[in-house]
This record gives sequence, structure tokens and C-alpha cells, in this order.
Amino acid sequence: MPGKSSPALELDVGERAVRISNPDRVYFPDLGLTKLDLVQYYLSVGPGIVNALRERPCMLHRFPKGLAGAKVHQKRLPAGAPDWVPTVRVFFPRYGRHADELCVRELADVIWAVQMSTVEFHPWNSRAADTERPDEWRIDLDPMPDCPWSRVQRVAGVVHEVLDEFGAVGWPKTSGGKGLHVYVRIAPEHGFTAVRRAALAFAEEVRRRAPDDVTTTWWRKDRDPALLFVDYNQNARDHTIAAAYSVRGVPDATVSTPVRWDEIPDIDPRDFTVRTVPARFAELGDLHAGIDDAVFRIDPLLERADRDGVEPVDLDSESEE
Repeated sequence: MPGKSSPALELDVGERAVRISNPDRVYFPDLGLTKLDLVQYYLSVGPGIVNALRERPCMLHRFPKGLAGAKVHQKRLPAGAPDWVPTVRVFFPRYGRHADELCVRELADVIWAVQMSTVEFHPWNSRAADTERPDEWRIDLDPMPDCPWSRVQRVAGVVHEVLDEFGAVGWPKTSGGKGLHVYVRIAPEHGFTAVRRAALAFAEEVRRRAPDDVTTTWWRKDRDPALLFVDYNQNARDHTIAAAYSVRGVPDATVSTPVRWDEIPDIDPRDFTVRTVPARFAELGDLHAGIDDAVFRIDPLLERADRDGVEPVDLDSESEE
């Protein structure tokens, strides 16, 4: 006979009461981590995950049966949401459709999503005030299958150098996998295509300085499997990556974790997990807390793109004024 379900809990999260059903359901079988463990993790990094998601359309990676079951990529808010859970409407030109996505404003919104079996949070790089104009430029250091972690670390140093020269402040984090992400807060003055074009101009400069380490080749099949791809495509419409402090849906329950630039030469991304990040957060706080105070205008990168004739491959999903 099937096991008896554990009784539901009700948690006070800020001014909200959030019901957690089946708190003992195992989500990470290799570690024995449950839904309640996942809830407690997100509570422990509450200011950080809210800062990463605040006012952004957010796609959810849900695992209704835990990692042992199928993953659901959820754009629309799951059914049954309380009326206090906020949404934002976004448009998908490729399909000619709209969707009302989760738009986090407080920690209770995050915990409710976890109650609905969300493990990973994947926010847009634009906000509800103007979903067509990104305010976040994302630099994705994506290692190809044979690329060693030492190469990722080395290229991160080049990225930091180039950002400094442009006068941009970068906020690095582990991807929760084998790569690194660097976020730059930008003025929301341009659409997705322009931001992606600026990102490609930056990627090409990084490749120019580290040609033995970096590729910007568009087609995956044409990339050297030992190189690191500076993935400018993560700035396209509806392309999302795991948020800072998001758990990843992998057996080791790794976390996409903010780090300091001076830590990168020494860290191993596998060390940042649901079990280790809460203590780090308690000690260091949110390392991305100041991101909104360092806004960069991408015009110099667009000028570089004009000078060098940089034009990314057109994407059907992109549409703007």
C-alpha cells in the first residue's frame, strides 16, 4: 500500500500564511532532501532570492514528484494561486500569445511557488514596469563538454578586466553547474536585440583577448569542445537562466551562488549546495545586494558593435520597436 502522506503545515512568511502540503515528500533522493528542506533553504536566503527575482517575469522549473519524476517548465502561473500572488503579462511573438507569469514581490511568493513543487527560478532580464526593455545584461560563461573549470576561472578574470575598462560593475555567481554567470545592471533604454548585440560585442572583445580559451561561434556543433562559450544569447527575449540563490534540479542540489571576484580563483562550484549556502548567506549576506546601485549604459558597447560590424544571428523569438 502507498505510504501515508505527511500532514500539511502552515508557515507564516512575512504577513502571509503559506500552506505546505506533503512537507516530507522527497525531492532530492540521493540526499534525502524533502519539500520542507527546500522551503527552509529558501527561507534562509530570503532577502537574496527576493532581490534576484523582484518584479521580474519568472519561469518555474517544477518537479511535482521530485527529481525522480518529470520536470515541468512552467511559464504561466500554476493553477490555484492565492489572490495575493502577483503576476505580470508577457508576450511571445513567435506564438502570438501572452502568458501571466509569476512576478515576485515578497518572500511569501517564493515559498508559495516552492509549495507548488518549484525547485528552480528562472527570471527574465526585464521587469514588470517595462518587460520589453531589459535592465540586466547577463554574461554566461558556458563551458563546452571538455572545458576544464580552470579555463572558466581564467576567462572570468578577463571578463572582469574588460568590464572595468568599460566602467561597468559585474556581479558574478556560480551557475549551479560547471559555469559562471556575471550580471550587470543596465539602464532600461534598449530592447532585447540591442542588449544582445552589445553582449556580443563584449563577448568578441573577451575572445580577442583570450583566443585560446574562448569561442563565440553561434552553432554548437561548430564549437571546439574544449573551449568556453561566452553565451550572449542569454540576453534574448524569454531566454532565462537560474537566478542567484536558485537551487538547481540536479542530484547534488547545487545552488547558483553569488561570489566575490577574488574568490573565483579558489572556489569549486560543487561546494555550493542547499546544505552549505545558508551558513554562507548568514555570514556574508547577499553579495548582490548593491546591484541596483551600479547602473551601466550600454551605448559604448553598441558603438563598438557598430565599429566592428557585430551582428548576432536573428532569432524568431525577438520582436521590439
